[in-house]
Amino acid sequence: MKTLKTLCLIAALAVASAVNAQDLKFAHVDSEKLIADLPEKLAAEKELQDEAKKLEDQMTVMNNELQQKYQEYINGRETMPDLIRQTKEKEIRDAQDRLTSYQQMAQQSLAQKEQQLLTPIIEKVQKAIDEVGKENGFIYIFDINPQVAQVILYHSDKSTDASSLVRAKLGLK
Repeated sequence: MKTLKTLCLIAALAVASAVNAQDLKFAHVDSEKLIADLPEKLAAEKELQDEAKKLEDQMTVMNNELQQKYQEYINGRETMPDLIRQTKEKEIRDAQDRLTSYQQMAQQSLAQKEQQLLTPIIEKVQKAIDEVGKENGFIYIFDINPQVAQVILYHSDKSTDASSLVRAKLGLK
């Protein structure tokens, strides 16, 4: 994927060198900052934190039950008949398995919830970037966030910072 982006950038630069450079308009934004500034992002983070808290509370209850079973087993194992001891050990193993399974399902559930909450926000920002690009005649709008756009090796002062235009399109100050 990174190679493909690099090749596209090289091809774009080759085409740009064949065309009058003054006719080409380039811009950049920091999409991560734009997303972070949206009120919807704050609401999504709050909702995700609330969901994580509920899942964590349930995990605490399950863990406490496991600890209680284990402590009861430790306290009485010397005097337990073999059948009861084996039954208690199985109960403890089953409780551990349920807790492990719950932890995995909780992580998956949170990841799905995060995806569900962030997708419309990302799409909203992308739509605003697309509209700004079309309205202002930009050939490219690059994302200068280092976590997102690792292909951009140089950022000139001649590149237009379209962040304020996109922010206006999104209704941000």
